[in-house]
Amino acid sequence: MAETLKTTSSDSWSRAQTAALVLVCFLAGTAGGWLIRKSTARPAAPPATSESAPVASAPPPPNFGLDNVTPSAQQLKDAADSQVAPVLEKLKAEPNNTALLVSAGNIYYDSRQYPKAIELYEHALKNQPADTSVRTDLGTAYWYTGDADAAIAQFEKALTYDPNKADTLFNLGVVKWQGKKDGPGAIAAWQKLLATNPAYPNKDAVQQLIAQAQQ
Repeated sequence: MAETLKTTSSDSWSRAQTAALVLVCFLAGTAGGWLIRKSTARPAAPPATSESAPVASAPPPPNFGLDNVTPSAQQLKDAADSQVAPVLEKLKAEPNNTALLVSAGNIYYDSRQYPKAIELYEHALKNQPADTSVRTDLGTAYWYTGDADAAIAQFEKALTYDPNKADTLFNLGVVKWQGKKDGPGAIAAWQKLLATNPAYPNKDAVQQLIAQAQQ
């Protein structure tokens, strides 16, 4: 579920909304709370691969039918468990079905049940280790559990398959900067992002992040 680095199907945030929020949050000094989510299947209709839209460490939670209220952590968990149940039932018959594994992982990710999302993404990657989208999502999930080292390891592994993957480079910079206090490492990742992806839509925000990290 790469943003944090996502997809051909619809997310709760439009690309324009997300880009604006990313810029505001980063420039307010909260870069560690935003990564680009970059994964395959969404719960409703898992595609084979997908593009990305950013998500936050504390994103507006999925609605799950709870209109006009802010769901509690328990409500999110209960709703996710209910939504994921039919997917898990299918997995009993097809335990190595990668699309189902990622779909279930996305549901847990969206409800902030990151340890469960990690378990499912890791299983999916055993089947398709070169899936850089799922691997980037796995890295973001690790970051949101507080494990910067594991997050960086997954981003760097994804980059061995696709060295110029923009959203992975973006996330790598964020975690190095905020998680490891490695300004030069973050700047190197972001500069590579811009050098290899000249049409990157959030170029201005990345340039301002570089300027902040250089201070």
